[in-house]
Amino acid sequence: MAKGAPAKDPFRCVECGWTSTKWVGRCGECQAWGSVEEVAAPKKLSLVAGTVTSPARPIGEVSLEKATARSSGVSELDRVLGGGLVPGAAILLAGEPGVGKSTLLLSVASESARAGITALYISGEESASQVRLRAQRLNAIDDNLWLAAENDLGSVIAHIDQVKPELLIIDSIQTIGSSTVEGAPGGVTQVREIAAALIRIAKERNITVVLVGHVTKDGSIAGPRILEHLVDVVLNFEGERHSRLRLIRAIKNRFGASDEVGCFDMNEQGITSLTDPTGLFTTRHSEPVPGTCVTVALEGRRPLLAEIQALVGVPASEFGNARRVTSGLDNARTAMTLAVLELRAGVRLSGREIYVATVGGMKMNEPSADLAVALSVASAAKGLALPSDLVAIGEVGLAGEIRKVNGALQRIQEAARLGFKRALVPIGSDIKIPGIEIMEVGRIEQAISRVKIG
Repeated sequence: MAKGAPAKDPFRCVECGWTSTKWVGRCGECQAWGSVEEVAAPKKLSLVAGTVTSPARPIGEVSLEKATARSSGVSELDRVLGGGLVPGAAILLAGEPGVGKSTLLLSVASESARAGITALYISGEESASQVRLRAQRLNAIDDNLWLAAENDLGSVIAHIDQVKPELLIIDSIQTIGSSTVEGAPGGVTQVREIAAALIRIAKERNITVVLVGHVTKDGSIAGPRILEHLVDVVLNFEGERHSRLRLIRAIKNRFGASDEVGCFDMNEQGITSLTDPTGLFTTRHSEPVPGTCVTVALEGRRPLLAEIQALVGVPASEFGNARRVTSGLDNARTAMTLAVLELRAGVRLSGREIYVATVGGMKMNEPSADLAVALSVASAAKGLALPSDLVAIGEVGLAGEIRKVNGALQRIQEAARLGFKRALVPIGSDIKIPGIEIMEVGRIEQAISRVKIG
């Protein structure tokens, strides 16, 4: 329906602005549940000047002291945030249940407390005793860290008035409610109003506030989209349940780059920063093994070495269906690379089961891994191992050509730093780095010939 006046369409979606003549439970435009509300009669806009909170000044005279970031005590989080926690900043941290959001923020709160920053941790999902038990396991006990279990906004504000924190953590925003706002806690209206109130308090008192948010089944942040517009920083915490690796990605960042990635190791002692996570994605073999090839991926601005492993089975029977299984790689892109490898490079793969996976649970969707996938499968199919000091970077086209990828120099520099002596790159990359031999190739069959598995 068209967006009309409230008298014509008295119900409007708070998410996208879609209007309706009657109330519905689900928006007909953005498909959000519980977002359609009755629109109040419009008020005439007042043109009377009001009082200002602070006078306007030339931008060069505005003090930067209150906007100076301070370290959170967790180096990888500081990297993603652009230097640390900014006073008055509102940060939204989202992630799947069980990924380690509470563990990370408890570590941040304790490290900040040890640095002399008063931290207040509000838990709406667990009791104070349960959080205290986790804090003891993480060695996160400090007199500057205050803890409370509350679900009411008024009680949260009372704790803020009493403790006067410099860092406030709300775990999670969906569990905090208010009797003065319509709807149940976790609903669209409640989440929007509660978040707006906490952010307003944070701005007025220069408190860094971190809001924990849930995610939906499709991986997007739960709640109204306006929540992401209200905060200054939106972080996504990712990780597989069966993997130790955890990643923080900045989706929105008003204080730094929005393409940075932080790496963490989730272990029995808690969660620790990984300043050099390459060891999680590669394995060291005593002797070269057929079917393995190392590449360099770019996670945000960070180059990470990743190992691709492939296993090619014996030809199946005439009526058998050969399986093609991938783990950590895009299935469609891998299938395309296998087809190019067989038709353009002459590597016989028809009727043979093929398994391709990354090491350490790393997920790779960028085209730069195509060449490493092709070489690892060719190596496995022929039973010939690739050199252990080789990295391969390049996108494979349908015609068999090897295309250039972004950040090639940064990738090769990382490989050289970690001791690799040879690099297979697309022709025209024009890279010269002391200590590493650069081999430029233009086609997939040429790449296989250069590494002597053709």
